[in-house]
Amino acid sequence: MEEKTKMEAGRKKETEPGRLERQLRFILEVDKSKQVFRQTYLSDGSRKENDAEHSWHLALMCALLGEYANESIDVAKTMVMVLIHDIIEIDAGDTYAYDEAGNATKREREVRAAERIFSLLPEDQAASFRALWEEFEAGETPEAKFALTLDKVQPLLLNDATEGRAWKEHGIRISQVLKRNERTGEGSERLWEHAKGLIEKNAELGRLLDDR
Repeated sequence: MEEKTKMEAGRKKETEPGRLERQLRFILEVDKSKQVFRQTYLSDGSRKENDAEHSWHLALMCALLGEYANESIDVAKTMVMVLIHDIIEIDAGDTYAYDEAGNATKREREVRAAERIFSLLPEDQAASFRALWEEFEAGETPEAKFALTLDKVQPLLLNDATEGRAWKEHGIRISQVLKRNERTGEGSERLWEHAKGLIEKNAELGRLLDDR
């Protein structure tokens, strides 16, 4: 009976005037994520990754590494969370993790972006995606904690693969990386242990400035 009710609700939504058009408009809008470039390089160092590539990478990591979450998580929910977590950067731009001035205005810029971009969707999906984005930002649920762990670990993997290229270009210090990763272990102690090993290795190789 419950499944039948869900199917009927789904069919009702399908008949909403303009619903499909709004969904397709959103899909085309978020295609712009492919044009938002981050500071982290691809693993082969050929160029910097874009937001769409970053989010896809996190979703795949979630599918593969969800077993290492500290708490039981809804993997599908977490995958959607990481797929949408950076689409606000279409408007707000990518704020480099170690840009103090940029991070001071980041929340304000991103909230404005979230209001515009998610509002392109039908009301029910707009509310769902906005809530999921806010959940990620708050970082309190098991899914959000694990998503944030993936978001921190992935750049470490790429920086290690490129011999610290982005770190060296920006003169990043060990203390900055450790500060940024203060909560990384909350989502997965296992992944954080591996990430700490990468940080220590790159510090020893001089790819991070030593200020400890």
